[in-house]
Amino acid sequence: MKTTQKDIFPLTNRPIPTARAFVVLSALVFSCLMACSTPQESTADSMPSPLQEEPTLFPDTSFASVDELQYQIDLFDSITDDMPNTLDDLYADAPGIMTFRGGALRNAPFVGHIQGRPDTVIIDWKFTTAYDGRQTDLGIWGGGTGWTGQPLYVHWPDSCMNRFRNESTQLTDHFSNDEIIVGSLCSRIYFINFATGDSSRQSLSVLNPIKGTVSLDPTLNGNLYVGQGVPNTQPFGALTVNLYKHRISHFFPRDNKAWRGWGGYDSSPIRIGQFLFRPAENGTLYKFRIKGDSLLLHSTLKFKKKGSTAAGMESSMAYYRNYGFVTDNHGRVLCFNLATLQPVWSYDNHDDSDATPVLALEEGHPYLYTGCEVDRQGSGWCYVVKLDALTGERIWEQRLPAHRGAIGEHKFDGGLFATPLLGVGNCKNLLFLNVVTNDKPGLKGEFVALNRADGSIAYRVSQSHYAWASPVAFLNENDEMFVFNADCIGRVFLYNGKDGSLLYSKQVGANFEASPIVVDNHVVIGSRGRSIFRLTVGSTRQLKNSN
Repeated sequence: MKTTQKDIFPLTNRPIPTARAFVVLSALVFSCLMACSTPQESTADSMPSPLQEEPTLFPDTSFASVDELQYQIDLFDSITDDMPNTLDDLYADAPGIMTFRGGALRNAPFVGHIQGRPDTVIIDWKFTTAYDGRQTDLGIWGGGTGWTGQPLYVHWPDSCMNRFRNESTQLTDHFSNDEIIVGSLCSRIYFINFATGDSSRQSLSVLNPIKGTVSLDPTLNGNLYVGQGVPNTQPFGALTVNLYKHRISHFFPRDNKAWRGWGGYDSSPIRIGQFLFRPAENGTLYKFRIKGDSLLLHSTLKFKKKGSTAAGMESSMAYYRNYGFVTDNHGRVLCFNLATLQPVWSYDNHDDSDATPVLALEEGHPYLYTGCEVDRQGSGWCYVVKLDALTGERIWEQRLPAHRGAIGEHKFDGGLFATPLLGVGNCKNLLFLNVVTNDKPGLKGEFVALNRADGSIAYRVSQSHYAWASPVAFLNENDEMFVFNADCIGRVFLYNGKDGSLLYSKQVGANFEASPIVVDNHVVIGSRGRSIFRLTVGSTRQLKNSN
């Protein structure tokens, strides 16, 4: 194992390696067919691909802001090339929604499509999970889904369907091409027929509650990457599930060398080339090489502010080209090189940052949108910032007031838990946020739209209860954007994205902490309690005529 430590001197102006060849995956259909129809050891992980023009790399440098950090890079595999064999977003053309907020930019590209102006939400089906009543040090977690708990949706090609039928003994009569996969607080993974809401295969126990969003390998090699959220039993850590065999194929236990003791995994891991990147709540970023249905540890990055304790990462990692982006519980926003894990720049955003950062390409340049909670502040500000993704320079900052709330002995932090939503269509100039204000009476929140150019407030909509779930978008035939939202007492809302006017609201579930997905004019979302819903969004006239 090779270790690199840094706490004083930055690495500046390192030359860009010139002798790297980048191998990219072939067309998605070909890779999916190969992954589904060949044995596990011969999937797209090692599949030869045609060479294409090398992508332009960002500089292999470190800015002065890195001097604020103490960090350590450990290399466990010196034989494998450290550069991903493709920097393409493998999720972009995958047949479904396979990781939190859709892919590399974490920008929720799964925009729904409707006709006219929506004025209703219909419950298509409700799926009920088991209930885990075991007492932990952090209470009883029950069932359903928690934060971030986003479901996945996949349309399996026929070649994968054939392989499932040949290899899996856990399929039900309701198994179909269109499947929902979701991790539950009851310590199980569920598989649901998208059309009917019936179990498409037997659920799978992972022993400990899942709070975050599971991640499906976009090459369709059958790997499902899962992080345990709360220790009900030992061992406690992260795992890989082989969906073709319907079994846990790899387990990564608690890391005794981490700089922080807590071993949870709320972050949704992401595949880049032959590697899986997995941020952890123990303050370590793990880079694994994918080999069949197992993972081999390649390297790790530990970092913290000098003179401070290490902080965990609960947000999911975003990336663009050869730069990755994470946030941590102390408000640190970090950009690092995907090949070497070397930090590029660091930004201090004041307080705990659990919401996943969102990347946006504006006139060809990458910018990062992120915000923080009101945790260590107690009462203060949710700082929402737009950063230059290449340098960490702050473009603008907007401060939104928020407080810590309480119900009895239970404390509720304020600020940003939901991942921001980039506007599309007639709202492409806007950024949408769910902010926990905890204003009294009750535990209030705000639905806020900011102008992406300068961070100014376009409008604010007061909500009687806060929202942790991330908002999602719908577009109609006139390119008008509408926003679906869900709050902590189980209500759903439809807003006109242009002015924030409320079009519809309805009581549906219990506590919506989990983020939804959109497929056509449908929403799939999980609730605390034991329920997962599929909803249809549209106009009353349109839905009546379709029936």
